[in-house]
Amino acid sequence: MTVKIGLDLGSTAIKAVMTIDDRPVWSGLRPTAPGQENVAKGLIGEGLSALDLRDGDIFGIASTGYGKKLFASSDKTLDEIAANAAGIFKLSGGEARAVINIGGQDLKTIILDDSGRVIDFKMNDKCAAGTGRFFELAARILDTPLEDFGPLSEDSREEIELNSTCVVFAESEIVSLLARGVRKEDIVRALHASVARRAAGLLGARMPEGAVYIDGGPAKNGGLVSAMEEELMTEVRALGEPQFTVAYGAALVL
Repeated sequence: MTVKIGLDLGSTAIKAVMTIDDRPVWSGLRPTAPGQENVAKGLIGEGLSALDLRDGDIFGIASTGYGKKLFASSDKTLDEIAANAAGIFKLSGGEARAVINIGGQDLKTIILDDSGRVIDFKMNDKCAAGTGRFFELAARILDTPLEDFGPLSEDSREEIELNSTCVVFAESEIVSLLARGVRKEDIVRALHASVARRAAGLLGARMPEGAVYIDGGPAKNGGLVSAMEEELMTEVRALGEPQFTVAYGAALVL
C-alpha cells in the first residue's frame, strides 16, 4: 500500500487529496489563511485520522498552487499546469484534450495530447474577471449564494450582455442593472456568458478534437457549464469534485 498526498495551496482555498496506490481515498478543503503550512498540516492530520493512518505511512507529499513554496515539508513541488494535466487526464480515463480551469484569481486553458502531455496552455491572471473571485464578488452584490447561480440562470427570461471586461467596471455594471430592475436570473446568466467568452478567447483557434473539461470550484455550477457549451459549440464535461483535480494530480507525480 502506497499512501501519497497532494496539496493545492491556492489563493482562496487549500485542498488536500490522499491516495492509496494512486486511487483517491480522501479529500479535504479549508479556506486559505495566514500560516498556510499549518492549515495544510491540519488538513493532512484530518485525512490521516479519517483513514486510520499515521505519519509514518506516508510515502510522500507533493505541493502545487500559489503557496506551494510555503509548505516546507513537501517532497516535491510542481506547477499547477502539470498537476492539473495529470489529474484531469487520469480522472477522465485519458479522454481529456482541453481543460478550462477557473481558479480563485486566474483562468487557465490547457491543451493535452493523447498521452496526457501538455502541448499548449494560456493563463489570464492580470484581471479577476472570469475567476472565482469574480463570482464571489457578484454573489455579494446580488446577495445570492454561489450555489444558487446555476438554478437561477436556468430561470432567465431575457438575454442581456455584460460589456465590462474588468471586474471593477463589471461591479458597477451589475449594480446599475439591479437599479434598473433587471432580474437576478438574467444577470447571472449574463455573468456565465461573460466568463464563457473569456475562456473561449483564451482557447482561440486551438480547440483540439476530443473531450473538453471545465475544472476548478466554479465547474460545479451547471449554468456556467451550459454557457461554456453554448459559446464553444461542443460538449463540456465536469468531474464530480472538480475543485480537487489539481491536488490529485500533484499526488500522482510523486
